[in-house]
Amino acid sequence: MVGERLAKFVAHSGAASRRKSEEIVRSGRVKVNGLLVTDPAHPVDPARDEVTLDGRSIRRAARQYYVALHKPAGYLSDLADSQGLTRRLARQLIKVEATLFPVGRLDYHSEGLMIFTNDGAFANRFIHPRYGVEREYHVKLTGRLNREEMGRMTAGVAVEGDLLRVRSIVPLRQTEKNAWYRVIVAEGKNRMIRRMAEALFHPVLRLRRVRIDGITLGGLKPGQYAFIEPRLIKEHVRQAAGVDERA
Repeated sequence: MVGERLAKFVAHSGAASRRKSEEIVRSGRVKVNGLLVTDPAHPVDPARDEVTLDGRSIRRAARQYYVALHKPAGYLSDLADSQGLTRRLARQLIKVEATLFPVGRLDYHSEGLMIFTNDGAFANRFIHPRYGVEREYHVKLTGRLNREEMGRMTAGVAVEGDLLRVRSIVPLRQTEKNAWYRVIVAEGKNRMIRRMAEALFHPVLRLRRVRIDGITLGGLKPGQYAFIEPRLIKEHVRQAAGVDERA
């Protein structure tokens, strides 16, 4: 039987990224024509087969959205508060009636560029570690890094069993006691800049992401968002993935 991979179909429905969609299928949450399927590679015919997720029928999204949001500090990147609290969600700032999920995250206290989409294939290619997509941050640290400490940031800092490194770090400006730096990373490890800074005894005071690959924060103010042209997204997918867009 020839058809589309089930995990890819789930991702194109806007339910989750491609990688997350594979986890969803394996977990037993998806049925095809009423039968439970746990193989992400199971072929489906989008025109004929009925696919359900958690008992709800899903289909390819009628329109693909790509949204750049300036997340303010004090908002969660996730779509729900895992701690059961009532903290504000970044997704709530986007007034779009569609299932959107974040492409990469920022922690609760950080601010700056986030991308939301319902295109799971794009999300998978854009954030997968093997593509090394650059992320640029403006970071205010307690005190000032000396040359040796900046060298350690690029060479690697061992933190809790992880070797964390940035691609580059350069000073931006100084205040009386502290300093701002432009930091570029190509890894997506959780809170890595904050963890590195703490290990060097220069805790982060503010952290703002200003760029993901070629998509920039631009003039967006905290809480504002803008739609990204699909043409621009396709260009970034080609550059980041280096593979056929139809895969």
